[in-house]
Amino acid sequence: MLEMLINPKKAERRPWEMFFVGAFYASLAVLLVDWVFSQDAVLVKSSGILVVLFTVLFSLPFIYYTIRLEETKIEKGRGSWQLLKDHRHAIYTFLWLFVGFTVAFAFWYSLLPTTQSFRAQIETYCMINRPGDFDQCVRDYGIKDTTQVTPFLTNKERLFLIFTNNMYVLLFTLVFSLIFGAGVIFILAWNASVIGAAIGIFTDYKIAALPLGLLRFFLHGIFEIGSYFIIALAGGMVSVAIIRHETGTEKFWEVLQDSLNLIILSVVILFVAALIEVFVTPLLF
Repeated sequence: MLEMLINPKKAERRPWEMFFVGAFYASLAVLLVDWVFSQDAVLVKSSGILVVLFTVLFSLPFIYYTIRLEETKIEKGRGSWQLLKDHRHAIYTFLWLFVGFTVAFAFWYSLLPTTQSFRAQIETYCMINRPGDFDQCVRDYGIKDTTQVTPFLTNKERLFLIFTNNMYVLLFTLVFSLIFGAGVIFILAWNASVIGAAIGIFTDYKIAALPLGLLRFFLHGIFEIGSYFIIALAGGMVSVAIIRHETGTEKFWEVLQDSLNLIILSVVILFVAALIEVFVTPLLF
């Protein structure tokens, strides 16, 4: 029933509507997990993953049909800029969906009485942002029994850590999109939940401060997530082409070339995002 809220063709005409769809899906996932699993001593430890899983389940039909629609648009002899222009509507819809996820996760992280539903996200945040004080960072936000992992890092080392970490995410996004097609939304929803938790931490659980928190993280995050969506679209189109038995045809090689150009573009954008996160964001916030 939820997949009937909006269809890909309508979303490409009005991509901003996906913000509300994403916020609704993420909110529904958080409330459902908090209501159903908060009293389960075993599953409550995996609440952060379950929140992402339910968000993915709600979003999967839309992502699949959007990727399938984009694969039909490929034409021969397009440059990288033209490719991005051809697929811009799909990228816009994905970005608005992601922003909806992030805002909803940040809102509920700030509003819920405990941070248990974001346990895994908090640990990920501390691993990246306070590696030299990981134990204390995790304890500060309500989670105990953790282990020290990495020392203090300089800006250059942090740039390397962030870029390599994001490259791993980019690689997994590509692999997931190739193997599972629309299943790549899991990685993207996971990143939205981590950023949402990070915004909640930055704003000290104050809902009134959420706009400032969103600005801080989207300053670099919009480039980072944009690169993930570009590579997800690239891998997803190849996956759909294989499913439709187009391998070996001229159409398939066009899809492959299209996807390769998008992959290269996504790596460049990801590096720009890492530079902004390490050297620009700290100056402004």
